[in-house]
Amino acid sequence: MNPPETQTLAPSAGAHDAAATSQLSSRAAWVMLLALLSGFALSQAYRTVTAIIAVALQTDFGLPASSLGLFAGLFALTFGAVQLFMGVGIDLYGLRRTVLVTAPLSILGAGLSAWSPSYAWLLAGQALIGLGCAPAFLACTVFIARHFAASRFAAVSGISLGLGGIGMLFTGSPLAWLVEQYGWRSGFATLGLLSVLSWLLIAWQVHEPAQGASTVPRQSWLAATREFGVLLTQPYSWGILAMGLVTYASFLTLRGLWLGPLLMERQGWSLVASGHLALVVSLISLVSPGLFGRMDPGPLRRRRLLVTTTTIIALLYAALGLLHTGWLNVALILVIVLISGGTVLQYAHVRSSYPPEATGRAMALLTMAMFLGAALMQWFTGLMASWATRYGFDPFAAVMLGIATMLCLGAAAFQTLPVSQRLHQQV
Repeated sequence: MNPPETQTLAPSAGAHDAAATSQLSSRAAWVMLLALLSGFALSQAYRTVTAIIAVALQTDFGLPASSLGLFAGLFALTFGAVQLFMGVGIDLYGLRRTVLVTAPLSILGAGLSAWSPSYAWLLAGQALIGLGCAPAFLACTVFIARHFAASRFAAVSGISLGLGGIGMLFTGSPLAWLVEQYGWRSGFATLGLLSVLSWLLIAWQVHEPAQGASTVPRQSWLAATREFGVLLTQPYSWGILAMGLVTYASFLTLRGLWLGPLLMERQGWSLVASGHLALVVSLISLVSPGLFGRMDPGPLRRRRLLVTTTTIIALLYAALGLLHTGWLNVALILVIVLISGGTVLQYAHVRSSYPPEATGRAMALLTMAMFLGAALMQWFTGLMASWATRYGFDPFAAVMLGIATMLCLGAAAFQTLPVSQRLHQQV
């Protein structure tokens, strides 16, 4: 039996890293990456749409805050729950085939959501959208790992996160205007049409070169899935997952669920005015991951930076919950979003922590943790808001303090649990 740190894994999507002196030219690699990013951008739009349509959904279906939290979290739940299977699918069948087979579910889900006559049908549509979008970002990260130099991974991943954030621009002012003019159903119909165009673009542009003949027989689904269990035997995986559960979840819970209600109900803003701030938030989220990717300080200092930024963000959420001044709330939101761009460094941390043959599956595991964490946080904050309302407290204070607490717990676990010895070897 190999010791945990060196336990071997079957070749995965990440196994091409060392060999991925890619056969693609730089221009071809960027064209294909941009096509894949169109799917990721739409995934970003779907997961943040609730912030703008929340009040309309509550009016149409009479939803309490807890039901709204469940609706918003269902995308993240279904998205995160199948990440391991998406990783296996990419390993066994390639990222192009995995994306093209899965993405039509989001189109079906968007159509179902636009039509839905009841809350139950709306939940079904949301679940299908989450499943259809599941491989969107993982495919991008695996493509970067295969076809870009390791030294550029953090920077290209940051740029990709920023470009993928373009999808959130739609769920700012444009969606707010669309909802005011034509109702919330028009938003899902528009996103469904854009998803069709993205699918066609990926089918047209994304064609990875053959990796050459392999003497290793293709694994079965069962064997490939078991490899994820090996990752969980590594003690350092648990700190990575603990942090992954809370960082992106906090951003998505703010931007994707509570931003609009907070501005409209606490500050008295209109829907369109809330959409304008959502647009600004989205623009910041386009830039901040790239900035953090470029300033990547290296394996060990990167870990300290992640703990520091997460702790700062937790304090900012606590302040947002307790302080009611309008301009201060806006300033806190903008600073939170700016610093949240540091989440991109978690993928670089994963790449540094695991051997090359485990990179693809480790990224899938982190992505799964991020979205299951988002589902948990959105559901939990919905319960917190309902509880606070029932007992006469400020629901937004309860929500923001709940987010701050979860961030502190995640940062503490990441700081105290073991780290991979590979980080010390790379200093």
